[in-house]
Amino acid sequence: MKDKVALITGASSGIGRAVAELFSDKGARVVLAARRKDELMQLASEIEAQGGRASFIVTDVAVASDVERMVAHTIDTFGQLDFAVNNAGVEGRFAGIAEMDEEAWDQVLDTNLKGTFLCLKYEAKAMLKGGRGGAIVNVGSVNSFLGFAGGAAYCASKHGQIGLTTSASAELAPQGIRVNLVCPGVIKTPMHERIREVIGDAIFDEVILPRVHTRRAGTAQEIAKSIVFLCSDDASYITGTTLTPDGGLTLTV
Repeated sequence: MKDKVALITGASSGIGRAVAELFSDKGARVVLAARRKDELMQLASEIEAQGGRASFIVTDVAVASDVERMVAHTIDTFGQLDFAVNNAGVEGRFAGIAEMDEEAWDQVLDTNLKGTFLCLKYEAKAMLKGGRGGAIVNVGSVNSFLGFAGGAAYCASKHGQIGLTTSASAELAPQGIRVNLVCPGVIKTPMHERIREVIGDAIFDEVILPRVHTRRAGTAQEIAKSIVFLCSDDASYITGTTLTPDGGLTLTV
């Protein structure tokens, strides 16, 4: 991936951070996007200190002007866009249908689903204009397939990414831009820790983990490898599909 350019949203921590580090290790120049400036600045400095090239831009993916500016910054800084990873997302507030307010619903859908759409829109425009083709990976969840009580907003946003990804692939793959979806399972990230605090250790250890064939949570680095693979030439005939690195969680009845 030497001399390629990768744009990663939600790059300030967790999976996004691991993806940015792996792209850089493989020779790509990286653009880091998220809402937290300090974390982005620190990661960019670390990548540069390791001999990589990185730039960052504070971005809220739910705001169209932010996303347009993010992609323009990528082109202005590095002259091209080859790979994009739409990883930014929020879990929101878990609540029953009867108790969930409209504001909480909108927050999750705006970031997780509309945000993915906005990123795809402006990334695709830049890739088509550049004429180099490219690869885009959206980051979903096992909750792109599975619902759970109290998770209507989160699950609806992640389910929607399947239709968005397959539709985008149908439009863009004939023009040289592959679009795929990665749906991680239980992964050790800051979001995972927040969810664990909500549901409690007992439910996590006694109900969720036993469903995972590997009997452990995955790491952000393991998910990063799946994402970078889908952007690589080794995945040149893979588009419109869903890869589910979940340790077997979704296969357990």
